[in-house]
Amino acid sequence: MTIYYVNSATGSNTNTGTSENSAFASLSKVESLRLQPGDSVLLAAGSVFNEQFDIKYSGTAAAPITIGSYGVGEAPVIHSSAGNGIASQNTSNIVIENIKIADTAGTAIWASNVSNWTVNNVDVEHTGLSGAAGSVFFRTGQNITIENSRISDVNSDGMWIEKINGVNLINNTVTNAHGKTADAVQLDHSSNVLISGNTFDQTNATSPKGVLVLGTVQNAVVENNALLGGGFGISAQAGTNIDIHGNDISGYGGYSWSYAIGFGDEGDTRNYTISDNHIHNGVWGVSVSAASTLPYVREGIDIYGNTFDHLSNAALKVDRPASGSFHDNLIASDVTPTYISPTIVASNTFTVSDNQTFDATQAQPAHTLAADATHTLADPAAASTHDSVKMSSDKADGNHKDVAHNGDDAFHFRHFASNNSDAHGLNSTHGDYDNASRAIDPSGPDAGGSEPSHHHIPDVAWHHIDSHAHNAHFDGDGLLI
Repeated sequence: MTIYYVNSATGSNTNTGTSENSAFASLSKVESLRLQPGDSVLLAAGSVFNEQFDIKYSGTAAAPITIGSYGVGEAPVIHSSAGNGIASQNTSNIVIENIKIADTAGTAIWASNVSNWTVNNVDVEHTGLSGAAGSVFFRTGQNITIENSRISDVNSDGMWIEKINGVNLINNTVTNAHGKTADAVQLDHSSNVLISGNTFDQTNATSPKGVLVLGTVQNAVVENNALLGGGFGISAQAGTNIDIHGNDISGYGGYSWSYAIGFGDEGDTRNYTISDNHIHNGVWGVSVSAASTLPYVREGIDIYGNTFDHLSNAALKVDRPASGSFHDNLIASDVTPTYISPTIVASNTFTVSDNQTFDATQAQPAHTLAADATHTLADPAAASTHDSVKMSSDKADGNHKDVAHNGDDAFHFRHFASNNSDAHGLNSTHGDYDNASRAIDPSGPDAGGSEPSHHHIPDVAWHHIDSHAHNAHFDGDGLLI
């Protein structure tokens, strides 16, 4: 187990690299070594490396390879003006911590077919400057943890995670992911997911999209996060066993369909629990809707204990066949409780009961996320297993993808693929706006246990909401108009 030191200011590649006084000068020198399990590569505080760092070798569970820092001062910076920050393929048991990746041409971290990676206390800023995606990108593998890290002003999604079994996103901040297809976080075709204690803020992002996308995800917990801004809060359009609780979702809007939590538009949705969230200062609350009439299954939906206030539309929208319940929620008196299709009301498959209103002119209920909460990582082995994860795509629809105006106050979203990228730099091209193909590469088109949150309800007059209360107008097909 060897510690290698790298100092861009005082090091030399003719040194041994095994002490601070005999540090290497460049990351390329480290790449020439065959790193062994338990080895560490420490970058000197204040150093700046204008090169991509390729991680070629694996550690073990007991002895990971660590990329970190040493010394006092500002975090060392990897600044690759011609490529990615860090790139790796077919590796396992890697820890990246206490460094900064900034002003790269391409992706901050690009990793494919990897397992047992931890990214801890890493700052990412202004990546993707060539027009390629600047995301922290993981595709294909298992057991990926990103924690205590800060991502800001990147091109494309702040995090893009795809086909990973075992994902933990804990206590991170993602601020202002920019671009036509940019969400703060996009997580697709993955399973056994914990997203806890994060702040995702798209308030000042130059993007027509939203905050958090879960695309065909199995067994996910989204808890105690703050989500701000964007065209939507959480898009979980297809999945199984999704638990969304204790989040504060606000400031989303820009479209007539904008929602805090939306699902049911890209595939089957089964066993969704949405509870104890504070949803406010937006358009729709929870939306079970779709741009098409495809016969997706939407069942086992339980929505309770949430607080809804300062919404321009209803707390609940259901305009496609679904089965579930909406009960024991708190709804401000100036918010319409529900907009539900008459055919669904008549079928009695989505029940509404025991909700209460509070006077919106008085102090609104307080919703507090637990501070300094301790989170338990998701254990894929302990979680229920679903092996058949169906692939979905960012197809054109009216809910939550890349935006193109159709001239009738509706927007259709598309995700454009580019195949011109790999681990050694991204060369993105702009997609054809008539081609709604899926981006599966890092460039994109253009580039658990925490303290529960609490609702404090003021001493105000309470009103019981009648079941299936709705006052929307519908057309002959039972759709909202």
